[in-house]
Amino acid sequence: MDNNFENVDQNKKQEQLDEYRVVNAGNPMTTNASRKVSDDERILTAGKRGPGLLEDVYYFEKMTSFVREEIPERKVHARGYGAYGEFECYQSMKQYTKAGFLQEAGKKTPLIVRFSTVQGSKGSKDTARDLRCLGVKFYTEEGNYDMTMISFPVLINQDAMKFPDVMHAYQPEPRTGMPQASGAHDTFWDYVANNPEALHMTLWVMSDRGIIRSYRMMESWSVNTYLFVNDQGVATFVRFVWKPVLGSHSLLMDEAQKIGGIDPDYHRRDLREAIDRGAFAEYELGVQLIPMEDEFKYDFDILDSTKFWPEELIPVQIIGKMTLNRNVDNEFAELEQVAFNPANVVPGIDFSNDPVLQGRLIAYRSAQYHRLGSKNYEDLPVNRPVCPFHNNQRKGYMRYRIDVDETSYHRNSLENNTPYTTPPEQEGYEHYPMKVEGRVTRERSEKFDDYFTQPRIFWNSLTPIEKQHMIEALSYQIGSCRSKSVRQQSADILVNVDKELANIVADNVGVERPNGTHVPVSTRYPSLSQASTPKYAYSLKVGVLIGDGFNANEVRATLNTLQQYGVFVEIVSEKLGTVTGSDGTVMEVTNTFLTTSPYLLDALYVVGGESDNEMKFMQDIMEFVRVAYTHYKPIGIAASGRSYLQTTDRNNLDGVVFAENNPNFANEFVNAIAHQRFWDRT
Repeated sequence: MDNNFENVDQNKKQEQLDEYRVVNAGNPMTTNASRKVSDDERILTAGKRGPGLLEDVYYFEKMTSFVREEIPERKVHARGYGAYGEFECYQSMKQYTKAGFLQEAGKKTPLIVRFSTVQGSKGSKDTARDLRCLGVKFYTEEGNYDMTMISFPVLINQDAMKFPDVMHAYQPEPRTGMPQASGAHDTFWDYVANNPEALHMTLWVMSDRGIIRSYRMMESWSVNTYLFVNDQGVATFVRFVWKPVLGSHSLLMDEAQKIGGIDPDYHRRDLREAIDRGAFAEYELGVQLIPMEDEFKYDFDILDSTKFWPEELIPVQIIGKMTLNRNVDNEFAELEQVAFNPANVVPGIDFSNDPVLQGRLIAYRSAQYHRLGSKNYEDLPVNRPVCPFHNNQRKGYMRYRIDVDETSYHRNSLENNTPYTTPPEQEGYEHYPMKVEGRVTRERSEKFDDYFTQPRIFWNSLTPIEKQHMIEALSYQIGSCRSKSVRQQSADILVNVDKELANIVADNVGVERPNGTHVPVSTRYPSLSQASTPKYAYSLKVGVLIGDGFNANEVRATLNTLQQYGVFVEIVSEKLGTVTGSDGTVMEVTNTFLTTSPYLLDALYVVGGESDNEMKFMQDIMEFVRVAYTHYKPIGIAASGRSYLQTTDRNNLDGVVFAENNPNFANEFVNAIAHQRFWDRT
């Protein structure tokens, strides 16, 4: 490692940021030039009732600052949130890469992440059915490494040239500016029907993975193909995947739509509250590796970003863990101004000929120049590397770095030809000398043209309930299109994936059943389904529906067990304040039936009790239970809560746990919470 680079531990970035953190509380108000302000409420006027004066320079500073506070939002990924954390390497990867942060087990590297949706504006909702992205900025000793991921293993376009087209089609229609944060409109489905490479990722958006339960439960893939290069100059194709320790979990479509209105910040709030409570978000980093000599081994092109690498054929090797353990102090300064660029790599990580990746390497820097207003955006505190950086780049808007050198060019004699270049053998970055040959062309490998085999495999790999959810999503989105021609074309392209699927959707959206049938593929990969994902009760949110006069011993024992398993508990009652048990035990109410919703809770513990308005109290509890029951959520019924559950002979009560005459109730309820959904419930 170059002697200019200090070792980086998990605190190094925070120590750097501390230089820029400012506490305003407790200090006198001043102008930006540090002149103390005597009045911050009234403009300067000519007399008590006279006109304002142009000499009110403080008002001018305050107001002009306010109207210029916002910057252009991201063209895509506008709505997002994130946190700081660290990455710990599990095992040395020096056999494959010389990247410093992957050289030894136990090595920790500070980082920041930003999650985001794609289609909606900054003010849209978190729970939109959408592609989601995860940007990870590693602050390594060798410079910043930006790992950019998405929540599916496939992208919607095979070539960077088509990205503006698909985004123009996906985002709100230009005539109306609607719909916001939704692909349920004509231009998007017209694009999908006429650009068949888009169908594969669209099906992933229509799957349960398109409406994640939490950023903490979001799996994500690099999609693009990169290279690992070791210190012998040997390259290996690599794709990355983050696997959430809590498993990959989703909302139901009805829940996602309701939550979008009840709490548009649902995913932001979930991440921030979990970190505040010490339930740090954790993700294990996996790599899929293909030797260079196996580039053409598979029946898909490994450079095609619309094709996944099946884990069953190309195993995922887990090599480390990311832990998000610190919330940001200022959303704008740290998350709005953080800037990612897949071109930011370190020695040992390089680029393949993936045509989407090749285009992305150019696009991101241009986008950041436009959005952040200056080429100097990388010197903002959140973007600044922890290791020193030296070059001959100068000037530009908002340059506050003061370079004191006489020269700003290479080569020179006045500064002994410094800053100097570093040979590859001394850790200078060198691109892998990949062999390139052929004529200049806009053609692609014939394997790129196989548009339907992998979508068919994805469909085959889903469970019956996952297929049902996809059919509902497709029927809703395509059914929202006003053009019958677009609806028909959309049904027609679906027949290539599955005949029955296409027929059901066609019937639902009022068009003719399509001719033809699906491609003759029976392959399925269990890794593509969420059915086998890990399940835990930890950090899920349980609403305790309770009034006065509750059985304190039973409730206390249940809550103690929930807390032992790290379950988040919300005490919900008719009004804020406290509720009192039969033995005088007092419990603080954290939410009312008005300030929370059954859609925001993962499970219910129904205790009941006494209230000032018994009728309203009972109606509220029964509505919470109805919603939870119809959305297949776990429900625990206290001995005093049986009357709030209305049952018939058609209710099998699957996932409902009763406390009455059940000494193991608390543990059974925790197990039910961990199970999360009871799809066999009637």
